[in-house]
Amino acid sequence: MDNDSLQRWVEEVSLASFGRPFLHRATFNGRLKATGGRYFTRSHDIEISPHQLAVFGEDETEKIIKHELCHYHLHLLGRGYRHRDADFKTLLAQVGGSRYCGTLPERLARKQQPYRYKLLCLACGTEYLRKRKIDPARYACGKCRGKLKLIMLDRDKG
Repeated sequence: MDNDSLQRWVEEVSLASFGRPFLHRATFNGRLKATGGRYFTRSHDIEISPHQLAVFGEDETEKIIKHELCHYHLHLLGRGYRHRDADFKTLLAQVGGSRYCGTLPERLARKQQPYRYKLLCLACGTEYLRKRKIDPARYACGKCRGKLKLIMLDRDKG
């Protein structure tokens, strides 16, 4: 699917679900990985993640489009368009948009990686597990403000 097809799709969903036209631009943005879409308050344009369409299909992508259109229409009407606003939550439930999008498999795999490092407080013995290496000199223990020592875990070997 290309940007022109997406533009037509967003316009159709806007008329069918909201009874109002979508008069701005809708485009795909391949850099969107952690979010399904974005609404821009200054330009009123919408971006959709093509990865969500490829992995989860048209039904879930349409829910993402409805979510972004809720931001769009409420913002243009001068009503509460932010996630925390009651107007947004009510309209999202009425049109059947999704509150959250699915996590992409590549991001899910990254979350499931084992801890590789342990920070040990030299004063109280508290341990902090980390997946990424950090400089312990820049941090202190959250309990006692003691110095931290970085220990690499041998979980990859075995």
